Amino acid sequence: MANGPIAVDRPRSAMDLATIIGLICGFGLVSAAIVLGGSPGSFVNAPSVLIVIGGTLSIVTMCFSLSEMGHTVRVIGKTVFYSSRDPSAAAVQVLQIAELARRQGVLALQNVLNGLEGEPFLYKGMSMVVDGTPGEEVEAILRRDMLATAQRHTKSTGVLRKAAEFSPAMGLIGTLIGLVQMLGNLDDPSTIGPSMAVALLTTFYGAVLSNMVFAPLASKLERNSAEEALVNHIYLMGAASVGRQENPRRLEMLLNSVLPPAKRVQYFD
Repeated sequence: MANGPIAVDRPRSAMDLATIIGLICGFGLVSAAIVLGGSPGSFVNAPSVLIVIGGTLSIVTMCFSLSEMGHTVRVIGKTVFYSSRDPSAAAVQVLQIAELARRQGVLALQNVLNGLEGEPFLYKGMSMVVDGTPGEEVEAILRRDMLATAQRHTKSTGVLRKAAEFSPAMGLIGTLIGLVQMLGNLDDPSTIGPSMAVALLTTFYGAVLSNMVFAPLASKLERNSAEEALVNHIYLMGAASVGRQENPRRLEMLLNSVLPPAKRVQYFD
């Protein structure tokens, strides 16, 4: 049991090295294979880029709203610069708060609220507790907030999944365009090469974007969303327990029931 000041588990904003390393290594290997083939210039084609990237963005925008597209762009930035949060540290933090409220009363939490501003979800929950909101109402409000956050993340993931789905299709459309251009100009040998470049490179661009950018980013967003949901659930349980004035030892058992085995805490042992 810790008797010192409450340790604030502030999110640690840092570049997600796994995402950066994965992107660099993936594109690096593809680029190395192209360069070793001796003709890197032949893999650059402006019409193919316009068809795949422009077409994919246009079709995905048709499936969603402009605000959802803008939110997805911001979420992608947060995926690269992700604020890591330790669920064990979050559990210890809420147990410290619960112990303080048990020993000195709920109003004593006013002295620690300013230190919780780095975690808006926890700050909101504890602020409601200090204001005298019943524990059941605190839990209901925070659950609605969690649901709204999960829905926003699901929409962003859906945008990336749709982009991963449509980019190969746009590559196929570009391939058909290139083949039609080639077949329509067989009497002019000088047009066969550029038409074949469009036909093949659009498929290549679509496959690369789908399998090396959009699908991995969607998976990473789902993983980060699950981690954030776990930490927020811990904060919800802590705020509701303090609001109901429950024994912190019971809260510890409840928290360990949702934490992974490797992350469980033994605060009162």
